[in-house]
Amino acid sequence: MVVGNITLQDKVAVVTGGGSGINLCFVRLALQAGARVLIADLKLLPEAEQLVAENKGRAFFMKCDVSNWRDLENIPSSVSQAFGKDAVADIWIPGAGVFEPKWSSFLYDTETDHYKAFQINTEHPIKLTRIAMRSCLSVNKPCVVLITASTAGLVGTYGAPLYCASKHAIVGFTKSLGQADVDENCKIVCICPGIVATPLWTGDDAKHVASQFSYNESMAVTPEEVAEAMMEMVTSGVWEGGSMMEITKATGRRKLDSIRAEERIRDSGLNADAVEKFMDGMQRPIREVWAKERGSANAAK
Repeated sequence: MVVGNITLQDKVAVVTGGGSGINLCFVRLALQAGARVLIADLKLLPEAEQLVAENKGRAFFMKCDVSNWRDLENIPSSVSQAFGKDAVADIWIPGAGVFEPKWSSFLYDTETDHYKAFQINTEHPIKLTRIAMRSCLSVNKPCVVLITASTAGLVGTYGAPLYCASKHAIVGFTKSLGQADVDENCKIVCICPGIVATPLWTGDDAKHVASQFSYNESMAVTPEEVAEAMMEMVTSGVWEGGSMMEITKATGRRKLDSIRAEERIRDSGLNADAVEKFMDGMQRPIREVWAKERGSANAAK
């Protein structure tokens, strides 16, 4: 029971950070493919406003601070308000992110309670994945969650340690949930772009970052290229749960290794019975929770 190949025709997609950059490009592709889209963001760029206006009834905007869990929890009800009371999103794109801004960075360390960049880059996609699974399991429908990670989630960078840590966490999270595709028809994958020509590098608030990393357009992939790669990951069964794609100017698209502890346990040399006992004990509590959530919305009617 895996999601496999799908189309976006008549599907509903939720895209955080869809008001600009890579995610706006994905919104445009999703609409062209026949999907209905809820954009969850703080604001829309003028081109995003125009796209929503041109797709009245199929594209909606919800003001959302992804660092606020109450806003994230309101997304399913916003989907219902936009597309009908029984509507549940099929495709979930936790795309909003920041690149170690001065107001939330390890170096400048101006915050007093938490690193908001970590809430945006790490907690938000993890929480939205949980909301997506709960929503779709409750009505017994498949779902795809595509998280925007980064090549910074694969290597360390002295100049942006908080950003690297936030993206490493997402890479580990994606690997860990590969089994959900097999067990629950919930496919969680992530894309790891290198430098992309978006406001994170080109905007007025990013001038210090562009200068620090000697940014120039020749080293960047376009947001359109990343959005097209995201569309491939969402729709193609080749990209099974737990998959990760790297996309950079130098390498183009390539599939990354996604080794999980379960695979190492199976290759550990333990006898088959011991392996199965261990695996069953480790995964049974997870499957019990999913079983309780599956069909809960229909059971409540």
